[in-house]
Amino acid sequence: MSMGRFANSADQRSGLEVVRDWNGVAHVVLRSPKGASARVSLHGGQVVSWRNDRGEELLFTSSKAIFKPPNAMRGGIQMCFPQFGYSGTLERHGFARNRIWALDDEHPPINHNDNGSKVSVDLILKPSEDDLKCWPHCFEFRLRVSLSKDGDLSLVSRIRNVNGKPFSFSFAYHTYLSVSDISEVRIEGLETLDYLDNLSHKERFTEQGDAITFESEVDRVYVSSPNVVAVLDHEKKHSFVIRKEGLPDVVVWNPWEKKSKTMIDFGDEEYKQMLCVDAAAVERAITLKPGEEWTGKLELSAVSSTNCSDHLDYPVSI
Repeated sequence: MSMGRFANSADQRSGLEVVRDWNGVAHVVLRSPKGASARVSLHGGQVVSWRNDRGEELLFTSSKAIFKPPNAMRGGIQMCFPQFGYSGTLERHGFARNRIWALDDEHPPINHNDNGSKVSVDLILKPSEDDLKCWPHCFEFRLRVSLSKDGDLSLVSRIRNVNGKPFSFSFAYHTYLSVSDISEVRIEGLETLDYLDNLSHKERFTEQGDAITFESEVDRVYVSSPNVVAVLDHEKKHSFVIRKEGLPDVVVWNPWEKKSKTMIDFGDEEYKQMLCVDAAAVERAITLKPGEEWTGKLELSAVSSTNCSDHLDYPVSI
């Protein structure tokens, strides 16, 4: 999405700007001092852009994406809650990614000391009357999206049960990464893990490769995964380092050629330039008792491939 399609609003702060898209939906633009940026839409709480300090877009968005509520835009980072995929009775990937969120001006503090090194925006979603008809549980979903001075993107989701009874949910940060050529990309950190193959009725297999590479459609849930995973892109000479907390699974998806042609909001050849690697809680539902809160964290870094191995040992700092 180009800046020319947006009209600036009066709400501007240091490193933070609120603009509106051509549908009138508010977007929050975060900017780091070194020039990196991120854009978050109040439609779905979706991160629709993440650029490094050279202005390169790091997230994939389809050229055929539909930018109009109530449907989620094909790309970026989508909030899948309270359901991932078709695992329950709700619409695919739940309703959170299709709702209009609000700016959260009364957010409780997150316990970490960033020394002002991040610019952040806080959003909140509460269920509507229609949501409660299809999923009768009162919740507060708070989302903080932050951009560090070095351009790292972090998301912290906190979901609280304000209900009188327990409820369970699944969750994923449905993350579309922009890659040079899917056949040249590999994922490290998921070796030897068990995965559920959605192309084989969720049958369980064990990963055999030294790294995950791509030559056909992939739709898998890697379970009990480590908290750091890397996506190496040889041609772009950089790697994505994905750090997570509270999210035991990693979903890996690429539709490949045949399925791409069946998707109305996805180009026939675009599977070559994208890869979804989602930090998720899918295999086992998360259950919250009344008053309980769950936290799931994601941090994305784009680093030089020569330095990638140095980052795999770093803890999550969000």
